[in-house]
Amino acid sequence: MQAKLDLKKQHKEIYAPSSKKVSMLDLGPMNYLMVDGKGAPESPDYARAVAALFAVSYTMKFITKKGSRALDYGVMPLEGLWWADDMAHFSSARDKNQWQWTMMIRQPDFITVADIEAALAATAKKKSPPDTSGLRLETFIEGPAAQILHIGPFEDEGPTIARLHAEIEAAGHRLSGKHHEVYLSDIRRAAPEKWRTILRQPFSP
Repeated sequence: MQAKLDLKKQHKEIYAPSSKKVSMLDLGPMNYLMVDGKGAPESPDYARAVAALFAVSYTMKFITKKGSRALDYGVMPLEGLWWADDMAHFSSARDKNQWQWTMMIRQPDFITVADIEAALAATAKKKSPPDTSGLRLETFIEGPAAQILHIGPFEDEGPTIARLHAEIEAAGHRLSGKHHEVYLSDIRRAAPEKWRTILRQPFSP
């Protein structure tokens, strides 16, 4: 068996940003297991979507490790793209019921659509399987983006996001694309003041 693949360690420039300094990077194609939805992150639909993503991702990992390829890798953290038709609902008004999202987990490049279909089928056979409808494997190219690490509760992200946007604009760029978050902490176990979240914003050069 080959050594266990750890994409976070392999790509520290992406997954280990500073909490004090905004970094600029150009993100090429990455494969994600994705699902779309709408509403607050406290909603049952959101919880079901996240549960389905992790269930299929871990099933995929075990299938790949035990299969003929014998490839082992660490399941990546949850990520989310967030937006609203009227961005005031997302930024100032904070009407979470109007939020739209794509939740996703990055998959290694060797994972194929056929692999995901096998994982979906295996997940469906489990006791009390999650609702996996709407899950898909998609290649996502974010392109130029800026990011910074936010430490603390999600509700306190506002000033960090404002700083991120300000530095992008100060560098002569325009904000584009969707607000992107990468959740590095297990919020079920870590105290809110220690939550680590990558805040990322794509921009047009």
